[in-house]
Amino acid sequence: MKKKAPVVKNQEFDAEVIDLTYQGNGVVKVDDFPIFVTNAVPGEKIRVGITKVATNYAFGRVVKTLEASPNRNNDVNSAALTTGIAPLAHLKYDAQLKFKQQQISELFRKQHVDVNVAPTIGMENPTGYRNKAQIPAREIKGQLTTGFFRRGSHRLMPIEDFYIQDPEIDKAIVIIRDILRKFHVAAYDEVHHKGVIRNIMVRRGYYSHEMMVVLVTRSKRIPGANIIIPEIKNALPEVTSIIQNVNQDKTNVILGDVNHVLWGNKVIKDTLFDKTFAIGPNSFYQVNPQTTEVLYKLAADKAELTGDETVIDAYSGIGTISLTIADKVKSVLGVEVVPAAIDDAKRNADLNNVHNVKFELGKAEEKMVAWQQDGLQPDVIFVDPPRKGLTPELIDAAAKMAPKKIVYISCNPATLVRDIVQFEENGYAIKGDVKPVDQFPQTTHIESVTVLERQN
Repeated sequence: MKKKAPVVKNQEFDAEVIDLTYQGNGVVKVDDFPIFVTNAVPGEKIRVGITKVATNYAFGRVVKTLEASPNRNNDVNSAALTTGIAPLAHLKYDAQLKFKQQQISELFRKQHVDVNVAPTIGMENPTGYRNKAQIPAREIKGQLTTGFFRRGSHRLMPIEDFYIQDPEIDKAIVIIRDILRKFHVAAYDEVHHKGVIRNIMVRRGYYSHEMMVVLVTRSKRIPGANIIIPEIKNALPEVTSIIQNVNQDKTNVILGDVNHVLWGNKVIKDTLFDKTFAIGPNSFYQVNPQTTEVLYKLAADKAELTGDETVIDAYSGIGTISLTIADKVKSVLGVEVVPAAIDDAKRNADLNNVHNVKFELGKAEEKMVAWQQDGLQPDVIFVDPPRKGLTPELIDAAAKMAPKKIVYISCNPATLVRDIVQFEENGYAIKGDVKPVDQFPQTTHIESVTVLERQN
């Protein structure tokens, strides 16, 4: 017999918030039945209004705060929470850092892995850090409007201050929006798959201040482009690149495969550790360059590089890790599955006159197996995988190569812990602390660095 939920939609009751989910929602319970509440902080007493009921859980909202937590941050724009731009913004920053540390600790504990998770390394200013924005454009009240979608919907909320983005990027988005309005360029209509402007993307070099504007369009051409481009150039002196990205598919994927340079350069440049990187519209480049330097320095320091190592950089992207450690090792071999990223990486090696790095195109797991079968014996392997983590094949191949150390840079603690268990089964053990780094303040994302050492 199907179990009946102890709450119903629109019901209200008082409760204490006992936990926080990995998505940043507060948790209250009725007869051990969990209710996930947006904008609720552990330790608070609230009046909950039930908004949705499923078989094993429900969602709610805060009708009234009866007793606030000392960890609550009241100085936050509600739109940041409503849209999910900054789902932890209702927590004071020191509480965010503790939450991220505890998330990783708890996952290791559940897998019975005995490890110390160090306090999260935070930022001095945990707002306005993102160097890239991808902002949807839709028609509201008859005009092109930019903003962000409400959580769990495709209803656009008009927003001008995105809280975690570089303020210069926020200003640029508004200026570009107003220019497109001035010349009556139609926003994308996703229901009928009509209109022109789907998204406005802006990238800005943290050190260089070079700015790239990418107009993502459904159509192959932009009406009035010959007038719009000079307007953007004149209004935004930092712009060195204006690009049209064409995405004609009916999809939630933001960028298409086709880019047209409308004006200026096809890339902008910025620096990490005094190395120059060329960044295109589709390039994967860390969105928080301030903490990226902290993250990569930490990874290199924990690897205890002596200058004589042969290193593999799995998931090498545009070469950021490979090139920043190149002068600390004998040689680096990078692998990346995206052809454009390999081209960027090779260009970046040339830009920086780095000659001891080689990049190969392919799936990391397949290349690692092939290299292992060919007898390659690296001293250190760096892995920086996407959220899905490593494959069992990659872990087995890495372990068979028997490097002294494996440096795991993770953006998802759940897959990190899963992969660490498999590495331990292959004769590796965690050396030192797991070090969380707050690469994405105000959000639930957690980066960390873990070093695994081969046990003789």
